[in-house]
Amino acid sequence: MAGFRSLARQVRDPQGDLALRRYSLRKCLERFAPYGHRATWDHLSSRAGFGPEDRSPDPARLVAALEELEEARAVWLAYEVAFAERRRKEKHDGLRRPGSVDDWHRLTWGGFGVAWCDDPSVHPTEPLADVLRRLIEALERDPGDCCPVCADRGLVWKHDLAHEPSSGPVCTHCGIVVPRPVLTPAALAEARRVRLLVSA
Repeated sequence: MAGFRSLARQVRDPQGDLALRRYSLRKCLERFAPYGHRATWDHLSSRAGFGPEDRSPDPARLVAALEELEEARAVWLAYEVAFAERRRKEKHDGLRRPGSVDDWHRLTWGGFGVAWCDDPSVHPTEPLADVLRRLIEALERDPGDCCPVCADRGLVWKHDLAHEPSSGPVCTHCGIVVPRPVLTPAALAEARRVRLLVSA
């Protein structure tokens, strides 16, 4: 099975068949897809200027989509290195019990679904790397009361999400499932209250 970098080389190969280059970009999303496979594909194709169902997009647009994905992946991999180093130090210092950020991180190892968008057509419009930087900054500071990506306070609790955790606060503006550790208990309670009002 080809890794991310091998697939990226196939996307860039000017001698490669266009269908294979597009397929290789899709396969990259099996290795790294911050919003989930379908939402990340929708995001990349719209930002690069080709349709999600376009079977023969301009090769330059495929490469532009790949470059955005690679930049975001570099941001996430740097976070994972720092995270692993922090956990090693904590274990060395006797802190064996992981915190809530660690519990969330286990569900997103490798970068798949770190900013899960349950509706593939509703996702942030900013570059992926910017979104991940905002999310990481939120994970490294005290919890807040709004979406760490778009700063919107419109959060609603949803069940039966297609990703773990299967329920959680969803931003009604940018569509991400907001990691619980970045929200205060009051913000989580408000998201649950909004869900009850919506379903009533």
